[in-house]
Amino acid sequence: MDVSTIIFLGIIAVVAVYGVIIYNNLVALKHNVSKSWSNIDVLLKQRHDELPKLVETCKQYMGYEQETLEKVMKARSAVASAREAGDVSRLGPAETQLRMGLGNLFALAEAYPDLKANDNFKHLQQRISGLEDSIADRREFYNETVNANNVRIEQFPDVIIARLLNFKERDLLEFSDEEKQDVDIKALFN
Repeated sequence: MDVSTIIFLGIIAVVAVYGVIIYNNLVALKHNVSKSWSNIDVLLKQRHDELPKLVETCKQYMGYEQETLEKVMKARSAVASAREAGDVSRLGPAETQLRMGLGNLFALAEAYPDLKANDNFKHLQQRISGLEDSIADRREFYNETVNANNVRIEQFPDVIIARLLNFKERDLLEFSDEEKQDVDIKALFN
């Protein structure tokens, strides 16, 4: 073998090893996105299971606030549907509606001293609030992981391997501007 053949084979070997390293990093990112989604999914499921208990407890005290309770359950159903389908683009708006409904429910509960004093209600309220905090933390981690994935599959030379092997961008889990606003407590009691 002559020197030019050895150099050519060396270059091919380096390119192949580099390609394998890129591929392995892309696979790791893809699985990190899936893992971070699974972490959110577990928390959403736990909250999904707690909401009927909360609504049932509230029904005993808030008989005429049926519309608020129904909105919470309808939003719960929309979140469950999006979660089960793994549809992040539908989950964000459904989560916004659920969080707004819960905010309204907890604000309305202030007008019912017996409900506020109920141990079951207090426990469920704390449990759901804790789950909400955990979901927010996991959402942040999920979005960081998705962002790392999306940036990586657009960078050169990773983009070549990503396109050849059909690595896809993933959607961020975003909530609407409505959720980011404070709840108008006065409007709830009018």
